[in-house]
Amino acid sequence: MASPRSFVWFRRVFLTLLAGFVLLPVYVMVSSSLKPLEDVSGKFEWLPTGLTIRPYFDIWETVPLRKYFVNSLIVAGSATVLSVIIAVFAAYAVSRYTFRGKRVFTVTVLSTQMFPGILFLLPLFLIYVNIGDATGIALFGSRGGLILTYLTFSLPFSIWMLIGYFESVPRELDEAAMVDGCGPLKALIRVVVPAATPGIVAVAVYAFMTAWGEVLFASVMTTENTRTLAVGLQGYSTQNDVYWNQIMAASLVVSIPVVAGFLLLQRYLVAGLTAGAVK
Repeated sequence: MASPRSFVWFRRVFLTLLAGFVLLPVYVMVSSSLKPLEDVSGKFEWLPTGLTIRPYFDIWETVPLRKYFVNSLIVAGSATVLSVIIAVFAAYAVSRYTFRGKRVFTVTVLSTQMFPGILFLLPLFLIYVNIGDATGIALFGSRGGLILTYLTFSLPFSIWMLIGYFESVPRELDEAAMVDGCGPLKALIRVVVPAATPGIVAVAVYAFMTAWGEVLFASVMTTENTRTLAVGLQGYSTQNDVYWNQIMAASLVVSIPVVAGFLLLQRYLVAGLTAGAVK
């Protein structure tokens, strides 16, 4: 049954306005990043005339953006890999085995999402400082300490999400794999993980984006050498001036890995859903 003509036009107008609302900030960022600083500081022009790509070269000199970029890749990548690995094993144990305290564990994992992250800032700071004083292990101001901090946020949600995905995988697949000679570990890797690929990809995307754009803990738990991009972008604002064109250019540059990775994983996610349906 064909949709009414009025509904078709309403849908077109609504989607056009929605697309304009979403793309307008992107256009402002792109156009501002291609202007000299004096043009950005003045009245905004929707059709800029004096275009230049100089801000995209200056962003690497004004602040040590390369160092911040490497720090963010190491921290976000490590937090993502550890979150996925730990969550896979923990979720598989909860979904496949019965043990004492199972319900308490699942409820505790879920309840951690009820508290705002700022509540953990001071306790983690004191724990890291005390560990450093007692053992000499420098967690405060290090990449390792920041990775552990991000695990406290991403890991509970990752475990809870993968529990649901693993429970949707029929147990008969595990039993069939074990009949063929696989142990629990091989059954997990060869059967359960491929069937739960969409959930694992979603967990990886969540963990990476959480670590990549986090500001509060990165501004407290890092030093000049371990600072990440989310905090390093503040370096374009000085006491004398604010380099708005470089801020826009740097924001676009640091968004490329996230956008590109999301687009690639989106297609992979669709492929995983299709493969699971066929199986």
